[in-house]
Amino acid sequence: MAKLEFEKALEKTREISITVKGRKSGKSITLPIWFVHEPGKLQLLPVQGSKTNWYRNLRKHSSIEVQAEKLKSSGKARLIEDKKGTKEIADKFGKKYGAGDLKRYYSVFDVSVEVPLV
Repeated sequence: MAKLEFEKALEKTREISITVKGRKSGKSITLPIWFVHEPGKLQLLPVQGSKTNWYRNLRKHSSIEVQAEKLKSSGKARLIEDKKGTKEIADKFGKKYGAGDLKRYYSVFDVSVEVPLV
């Protein structure tokens, strides 16, 4: 699958699915999440920050699979643990999804994640 096709699929959806490996079970775990797409990368914001289970799983196993519509892309997640970088991503989430929904669903803003699209 071409990167361009996947990026076009991202433009058509407001929610993607991610699959991560459980840090204790080792099993694949898939769940829907919001995202921000920028050329060549996805930015993800864990709902409960560093306490979010999928984020904690990525700390142990950085491999992540992302699905947009029926297309998939795999890569290594880059964990962002600085407040400035996470605030920038949270601001983008607020612009995309609305500040009210950001405040309603997200409670902690201490970490974020970038996934390069290759």
